[in-house]
Amino acid sequence: MQLFYDPSLDHSATQFVFSAEESKHIVRVLRKKEGDVLLITNGKGYLFEAEILKADQKKCKARIISTKKSIPKRYHVHLAVAPTKMNDRYEWFLEKATEIGVDEITPIICDNSERKTLKLERMERMLQSAMKQSLQTILPKLNPVTPLKTFVEEPHTGLKFIGHCDNGDKMELKRRVIADMDITILIGPEGDFSKEEIDLAREKGFVPISLGNTRLRTETAAVVACTTVAIING
Repeated sequence: MQLFYDPSLDHSATQFVFSAEESKHIVRVLRKKEGDVLLITNGKGYLFEAEILKADQKKCKARIISTKKSIPKRYHVHLAVAPTKMNDRYEWFLEKATEIGVDEITPIICDNSERKTLKLERMERMLQSAMKQSLQTILPKLNPVTPLKTFVEEPHTGLKFIGHCDNGDKMELKRRVIADMDITILIGPEGDFSKEEIDLAREKGFVPISLGNTRLRTETAAVVACTTVAIING
């Protein structure tokens, strides 16, 4: 089963023309022909079944034969994660978090961040690919790169946590998560959050949490946090 993605597809559509790139892939690579049925999502919770009317490599045309809207989750997972030194590690996090079920991602710049710029267009493509691969119909929201100090000042609904490596009284995330509640989790860079950042986050209502007894890389910590929330809500 293969899922195709086009954000312009409206839930009331009756016919659809694939982009030139998708058309070439469908007809030339997958060798689909008239009468074959494809699955498409617009990344907004809708799954469409479409029958190919014209198997053209430049403009593959299809007829929508069914439309189904997925049941929305009762909670929202927002991960604010500092960029990793190596791009491929952050992209791995994006892929796995999407598969697990993250709803929103904000790259945050911290005092100890080694990387302060990201290729957001490439990251967006990674999210789209992971959504299609895992057969999901909702594309996670990717926010612009944001300074941590700006992020914690913004309003965030539900539970708010910060995962850091400093010593202190911290409870494990799995004991803090409450099912069906929105949650925002801060994950810092390889050098961790600075003391000033931890103090500021706590002042803004972010509760320190532990992700286990071992020291985790940034991308691993983010995936563990996302997985923990998914399990508690499972």
